[in-house]
Amino acid sequence: MTKITEVKGRGIFVEGDDIDTDRIIPARYMKVLDFSKLGQYAFQDARFDGKGKPLRHPFNDKKYRGASILVVNKNFGCGSSREHAPAALIGFGIKAIIGESFAEIFAGNCIANGIPIVAAKQEDIKNLMEFIRENPDAEIRIDIENDRVEYGDFSIGVTARDKKSLTQGTWDVLGEMLSNKNLAKNIHGKLPYTGGFE
Repeated sequence: MTKITEVKGRGIFVEGDDIDTDRIIPARYMKVLDFSKLGQYAFQDARFDGKGKPLRHPFNDKKYRGASILVVNKNFGCGSSREHAPAALIGFGIKAIIGESFAEIFAGNCIANGIPIVAAKQEDIKNLMEFIRENPDAEIRIDIENDRVEYGDFSIGVTARDKKSLTQGTWDVLGEMLSNKNLAKNIHGKLPYTGGFE
């Protein structure tokens, strides 16, 4: 079980409220069995025109290459509940997201995939985005246990989604089941509607 108590990395931001999961990963790229290849299609329609020519977008900007902490505005990840959206962000290299607010199902899908989600005040997000714009090589540190984000000379308060499961390592449901295989087997054997444990 992997405990996630902090995340460090360089920042990248995508401005705008109500960025939905179709913008994060268009539906036509969801016909894959291997989620690890989805990263190349993150924000595809916002990053490239109809002929494949790169557009101006932070995910195309060389100065943010290798950044792992995404900063966003309100209601990020709204729309459909596709789990491909956090998978695409992971594939691109994102390890945590800081935002004003998140769509409920998207946030849950992120946690289930080990991406910490933390919420901050609007003015703090605005300041953090401006800091990243001016300091693309600077490190950002998310302290999940203490609900803080530190960057440059700033330290802001945040609220971590599912803080307990992240810091205790119980966010990984499959890993937790496998580590408690005997308990699962025992419960399974007592259920009247199951045919035995494999």
